[in-house]
Amino acid sequence: MTGDLDSAQRFYGAVLGWTFRRTRLGERLSFAFRDGSPVAGLGALAKNLSLPAAWTPYFAVADADVTAARIRERGATVAVGPLSFGTGRAVLAADPDGAVFGLWQGEVLRNWGVGRGTAPAWLELRTRDAFAAAIFYGEVLDWAGESPESCVVAYEHDHVVLRHGKDTVARISGGAVDSDPDPQVRPRWHVHFRVPDLEAAVEAAITAGGRAVSPVGTSSTGRWVTLRDPEGALFTVLAPQR
Repeated sequence: MTGDLDSAQRFYGAVLGWTFRRTRLGERLSFAFRDGSPVAGLGALAKNLSLPAAWTPYFAVADADVTAARIRERGATVAVGPLSFGTGRAVLAADPDGAVFGLWQGEVLRNWGVGRGTAPAWLELRTRDAFAAAIFYGEVLDWAGESPESCVVAYEHDHVVLRHGKDTVARISGGAVDSDPDPQVRPRWHVHFRVPDLEAAVEAAITAGGRAVSPVGTSSTGRWVTLRDPEGALFTVLAPQR
């Protein structure tokens, strides 16, 4: 969500190589594409809402009312919805520790996914108790259920890892969160986007008015840097190891 949709499109187009298309959901929402595949959605915040610009994950659900009830039953917050929006119904919620996420019941663009191709590399929940968070989301979103569409949950290298088929789509990291680049918004979900060249992406972000808020990090998945866009929204860019 952004306070200036046109400026956000220019920034992310320059940094991540995205192109944009307006949608049937109205002029205040556009979809981002990379190499012809959908990657993300950018929505304009209503002028009367004093909300920060931020990336928020939306999880597809079969029934928004049932899932919203599960959220409330577990002591979490349903802030908005379920409400009708274009071709579906949406919910905005926060888990018991305050991390914000959304639900979507309805039509999804073809080839939209996480963990493969040009889509986001993965979503990461940075929270204090990874196991408690995994239980909450597992019960609310039916992770590790019996349906063929359910995700598989595993504990690997101090993280709870979520996979759909062969694709890693999310992980939950527990422990101290004081080192988070944004101390005002934690615990929280964080999105990682793939780029072919880490240094080029960081330079483009700085040139376009953003800034780096972490040093270059390395892991088995590649090299990464956390960035802040001109409105303050945080995201991470991830490139292959050299």
